[in-house]
Amino acid sequence: MSTLDDARAVLDNGPVCDSCLGRVFADRSFGLTNDERGRALRVTSALDADEPFKQSESCWVCEGACDRFDAWAERAVESLAGIEFATYQVGTRVPPLIEENDRLLREESDLPIDAGESFKSALNREVGKRVGERTGTEVDFERPDVLALLNLERGDVDIQVNPAFVYGRYRKLERGIPQTEWPCRECGGGGTQLAADGGEKPCEHCGGSGYLYDESVEELTAPVVREAMDGSEAVFHGAGREDVDARMMGTGRPFVIEVKHPQRRAVDTDALEADIDEFADGTVEVEGLERATHGMVERVKELDAHKTYSMAVEFAEPVEGVAFADALAALDGARIEQHTPNRVDHRRASRTRERDVYEIEGEIDDERHATVELRGAGGLYVKELMSGDEGRTEPSLAGLLGIDCEVTALDVLAVAGEDEDFADPEYLIEPSD
Repeated sequence: MSTLDDARAVLDNGPVCDSCLGRVFADRSFGLTNDERGRALRVTSALDADEPFKQSESCWVCEGACDRFDAWAERAVESLAGIEFATYQVGTRVPPLIEENDRLLREESDLPIDAGESFKSALNREVGKRVGERTGTEVDFERPDVLALLNLERGDVDIQVNPAFVYGRYRKLERGIPQTEWPCRECGGGGTQLAADGGEKPCEHCGGSGYLYDESVEELTAPVVREAMDGSEAVFHGAGREDVDARMMGTGRPFVIEVKHPQRRAVDTDALEADIDEFADGTVEVEGLERATHGMVERVKELDAHKTYSMAVEFAEPVEGVAFADALAALDGARIEQHTPNRVDHRRASRTRERDVYEIEGEIDDERHATVELRGAGGLYVKELMSGDEGRTEPSLAGLLGIDCEVTALDVLAVAGEDEDFADPEYLIEPSD
């Protein structure tokens, strides 16, 4: 059958609006809206059959919804008021009756069920186009800043605000600070324990705070970003983490802060850096803050990074310079076999891993102390590389010297990926956006 014959079959099923008529044939012509296509088919059908022209009446398929595109767009824009966004998407909760009508329209016209365009798709596009025009923003079908969900039965619009992200690097300038909040293991973060009388008492392990440490890098950075973006919550994502007793120095460690339900996005990252540094008061500092996309979270968390360390090492017995130099030479470029260290075995699965030492050098400070700097693969336990961890790491500096040694101070100097830079422009948002 021809398109005109098919159009006439649709029209014979009852009053149908131009938009619903045109939708059925959306895949047969291009450059027209559904409304324009339906009007043309209606006119051509009347002329071709030499019969009276049938005006578009109250539509049994969409029940008049296609006449309310502008009204729905206005309602969506009103619901988005006060929310800063650059990209959007429109979705629709379609009443079951209209979905059924959309199916019957094709079935009773002897057309394929998937012919043309669905009512839901057409409504999303037409309302979405109008929302973009009214707000000066762009549609994004992958990960928009906001989603306006039209509820046709209730007659209102639900707004979903997707997270915003800020990327940067941090330096932790003091020891004894974890990267993220560390809930107390004894009380589970509640701050209380069961007392002898059956009541509750403050947890003796954490002093009732619920946390093992008073501060963390997360607590010194994330709240500032959350406030700047007027969000409901902020989540910290780091590219690995240094030990609590280690400083993070040098070029800093990459991180992303994810802000949930942000009302603002286009923050001044230079001002944000200054605000974080002031809030952290010399404990933590950040640099290179940039607005980022969701993809930066995966990049930061999953990219296998090599790291550079500086360590103060103490020996149980005097060490000669030649023996120290020979031991470092044996470790330089070596592949290290490490069983899960004793210090973390209680919270990590026991297994044996191989990691490489890319380069290592050091200096004897006196016969019982030395400074060692090394660059190694991600996941290399450097404290155990020095101590041997009771034979759980082979080879080790202690094992090669035949003398017990331990790391008394550890600094991480650099964290870098294979391309030396985590800040892939693909995952960054230009300030002008």
